Amino acid sequence: MEESLSATAPAHRSLAITATLATALLATAGYSVHEGRQVKQMAAQTAQVQASLNNTNATLDQLSAKLNELTAPKVAPEPAPKQARAYRQAVAGRSRMAEARWKKVQSQLDEQGQAIAATRQDLGNTRTELQGSIARTHDELVVLQRKGERNYYEFDLDKAKRFMAEGPIGVRLRKANVKHQYADLELLVDDVSLTKKHVNLYEPAVFYAAESEHPVELVINKVSKNHIHGYVSAPKYRRSELAAMGQAAPVTEGNTADAATNPPKQREHLAMPK
Repeated sequence: MEESLSATAPAHRSLAITATLATALLATAGYSVHEGRQVKQMAAQTAQVQASLNNTNATLDQLSAKLNELTAPKVAPEPAPKQARAYRQAVAGRSRMAEARWKKVQSQLDEQGQAIAATRQDLGNTRTELQGSIARTHDELVVLQRKGERNYYEFDLDKAKRFMAEGPIGVRLRKANVKHQYADLELLVDDVSLTKKHVNLYEPAVFYAAESEHPVELVINKVSKNHIHGYVSAPKYRRSELAAMGQAAPVTEGNTADAATNPPKQREHLAMPK
């Protein structure tokens, strides 16, 4: 009995060892399978990330290429020889037309400049002539009177409500501005009242009276407080007198003295309203 027990004991030990080894092998195989699956999953994930990265790099390359294309200087294609010749001829034609146009404009500007210069010269001459016929002092007025071309009436006027007879017109001083050297006047011409404002110093106030082909001039040559000094210049003869002189017989030796000693009648002064 004991021999049979001693014989079965090693058999049980070997079975236990075998079962243990089988169990260990099964566990190792299961772990290997599990690790293999993990490795495959990680490899798949790595492949997906790599593919996404590749797509991103490709997109960046495309964007870079487009950006370089947009920023690169555009080089115009060289025209064909005939086209280049036609282009140069067209440009030359436009240049000649522009040059011709510019010359025409320049010529017109030169003509206008010459016309302006001539007008200025005429105005200067006219101003000189007018200034030469204006008396600034009593002595200059005497010189003009001696020429015998017109009648001159010197006056001193104070501010008043009544007209003062000065030659063929009546004059009333309404305002004398000493600071700016001008006066406001009221004139009585052919029984018609006229208002002349801002008559400046040495600036003739020109108007035409009836029966006169030439203007009557009023000149102020001094402005003081409520007072002005100046003169009235009137034509020497009326229109009817000039017509009568034109129709008269030529002067002979017999009537030369009469014509010299009996000049035509001067224009009468206007009656001033009371």
